[in-house]
Amino acid sequence: MLESRPSHDDLIDHLVRSTALQRGEAARVVLDVLAYFNETTETFVRRRHRELQSGGLVNTEIFERIAAELPHRAVAPQELSLRQLRRIVYG
Repeated sequence: MLESRPSHDDLIDHLVRSTALQRGEAARVVLDVLAYFNETTETFVRRRHRELQSGGLVNTEIFERIAAELPHRAVAPQELSLRQLRRIVYG
């Protein structure tokens, strides 16, 4: 059985016309962007915690930065307290 996926051909065509990307490259970019914005709040918080921690930040700075970034996501989640952010990462 074939998996039904939405077609993004119009966006891919636009990228091919407006950039130097080849069709395969444009399709990969579209899929990467869609995957990025399809990330759940919990996955985003965990990923950003790891990224910021590997950059040398401490949890106090990390959770404040994540809290500031969340409202700017493509689909902004409900406002989460610093405690809720910690619970997502550490359970």
